[in-house]
Amino acid sequence: MKRLLYWLYLLVKRQLKNPVIVVALIAMPVAALIITHTASLKETGPVRVGIVLEDDDKIAIIGENEIAITALMQILAGEDEPDEGTVKWGVSTSRSYFPKDNSKYFDGCELNLVDWLRQYSAAGFETQNESYIRGFLGRMLFSGDDVFKQVNVLSGGEKVRCMLSRMMLYGSNVLILDQPTNHLDLESITAVNNGLKAFKGNVIFASHDHEFVNTVANRIIDIREDGTIVDRMCTFDEYIEMKRGN
Repeated sequence: MKRLLYWLYLLVKRQLKNPVIVVALIAMPVAALIITHTASLKETGPVRVGIVLEDDDKIAIIGENEIAITALMQILAGEDEPDEGTVKWGVSTSRSYFPKDNSKYFDGCELNLVDWLRQYSAAGFETQNESYIRGFLGRMLFSGDDVFKQVNVLSGGEKVRCMLSRMMLYGSNVLILDQPTNHLDLESITAVNNGLKAFKGNVIFASHDHEFVNTVANRIIDIREDGTIVDRMCTFDEYIEMKRGN
């Protein structure tokens, strides 16, 4: 199958001033990217994209094709391997990934919420303590006897909130989220929105929720159907106005 290649060079600067370089060659089917100018892309060769991620950058990845965006998220998070090249993160970064499909974390699992989240907590009396675990669940609006539900009977929205609790438990300084607002009610979306706005690290995310993207992101990266990449330091609304003006 014909393939379109993306070079992604990502320089991440953390508060410890220990820069890290991520180099990935991502190969994706042309059909999956809905390329409308295949011939011209074939003539020009691979599309090279350079991205510098500064402290406190919160990047929304937008585009018509969700398969391409999810593939990018999975490779950045280490969930998938690029067809060629390598992905390397520096010692000053730690990452948490929120996948679009979370079924592997819940299918066939009979643990309650506390025990489910406890398995992702570091070893030690304090970090394995029930009150410690419940604190993270509480931030995602689980309270009372809700925390003793079995995870295999949770609704889609409740599973999303569990995954977000898991991310908070890790305490990472880089968050990678693929459609975190799917299945959430307004109260939960507001809680996630406020949390990401207050977050002091870096966020790379994709979402269909216009208001969520507009209020969280301070930078937009648009993967367009013709294979070009547009990178702007602005809000989502500002980016839409720029596109209208072109």
